[in-house]
Amino acid sequence: MKFRFLPLFLLLVLVGSMVSAQDNNIAEIRYDAPELAAHGAYDVGVQTVELVNPDQLDIINIAEDGTIPTYDRPLTVEVWYPAVIEEGAVSEYTVIPRNPDITATLTGIGIRDAEVDSMSAPYPLVVISHGYPGNRYLMSPLGENLASKGYVVVSIDHTDSTYSDQAAFGSTLYNRTLDQHFVIESMIEMSDDADSFLSGMVDADNVGLIGYSMGGYGAVTGAGGAITDDAAAYPWGAPNNLLTTYQPDSEMYQELLANSRIKAVVAFAPWGYNTGFWTPDTLTGIETPFFFIAGDADDVSGYENGTRGIWENAVNTDRYLLTLENARHNAGAGMPAPVEIDNFDQYMHYADNVWNTTRMNNIAQHFVTAFLGMHLKGEDNMAYLDIVPDAVDGVYATDDEGNFTDEHTYWTGFQDRTAIGLHLEFLEAGN
Repeated sequence: MKFRFLPLFLLLVLVGSMVSAQDNNIAEIRYDAPELAAHGAYDVGVQTVELVNPDQLDIINIAEDGTIPTYDRPLTVEVWYPAVIEEGAVSEYTVIPRNPDITATLTGIGIRDAEVDSMSAPYPLVVISHGYPGNRYLMSPLGENLASKGYVVVSIDHTDSTYSDQAAFGSTLYNRTLDQHFVIESMIEMSDDADSFLSGMVDADNVGLIGYSMGGYGAVTGAGGAITDDAAAYPWGAPNNLLTTYQPDSEMYQELLANSRIKAVVAFAPWGYNTGFWTPDTLTGIETPFFFIAGDADDVSGYENGTRGIWENAVNTDRYLLTLENARHNAGAGMPAPVEIDNFDQYMHYADNVWNTTRMNNIAQHFVTAFLGMHLKGEDNMAYLDIVPDAVDGVYATDDEGNFTDEHTYWTGFQDRTAIGLHLEFLEAGN
């Protein structure tokens, strides 16, 4: 038998053609996904909305004398919602990925401009806030997934912080929390507007916030994690000591906290503790329940002196910490790297060195569903959260008929041998 070997250049062409033909499917649920990762009972619609927050400080265009002008701050958001879908409708998103010079096409379950399903309205509201840089599609797998379970989900393009308009970091430090709270109020106003497609769709009494990296920073700050004096004075931070806005003696900050509608927060790898933005003392202002997700090899936000430090020291609230062993900064948050990405650095913006991204997404979908369902819908999901802390210690035990025995302590919702490399810890308020 003779073997024929293709020339290397031809092999690369063929492989490239195969890859380019693949779908960037943001809705994939793997066979080994835990139970609550599955899509819910609702079809999903999606619309893009342009918001404007008037008279905001324009940090990017600060004058030479230090004067900060104001401007009407634009914020583009993607809204996923329970919908009524016409037969044959196709899901497709055209997005700008980490390389802003190219576009990527995503597929999922969200159908553009579909009719709302108002039968069970109003629905809890969930706001998603990306990292720096990022965009409103970075966490789209989670956005679609939650909408299918009866949430209105809105994901923000944070101006000056996206792939296509990344600007000075100070704008992100100052604006992130303000953007999150403004978008919440904007969605509620749209729900109150009889002429809006969201009319009557949003439950203003049940609001959740999901933040990744700098989105997590904004969430921690907006939940009562006051900024330290040192952080407010960092020369690379916001100009004119603007971060004093998020200190306890700031009237603006106290008003924001007093008027906050947020009942539950999910923070993926929140940035800031590792750079001195909070201390144990300043984190005592947090009273909103948190669910933290992190990799213990996170070299951006840190772990022991990062996400875990926040979790340990937010002593005035109930909080969970889900840890993925050996995962880095992208633990569970971002979508899989689009196939259009064409180099290692851009690919690793989405990927992890150890974990498969879709696998991490499914794990996150499972636990976020349990946590938000408990706090925003009153669901009894403790069986999914009250589990042995180290997954490896769980025992999968069934009888001959496949029923769980008294010895069964495996993580609820996980199939045999699939809860590995995971830890879920809980601290009650006061501890």
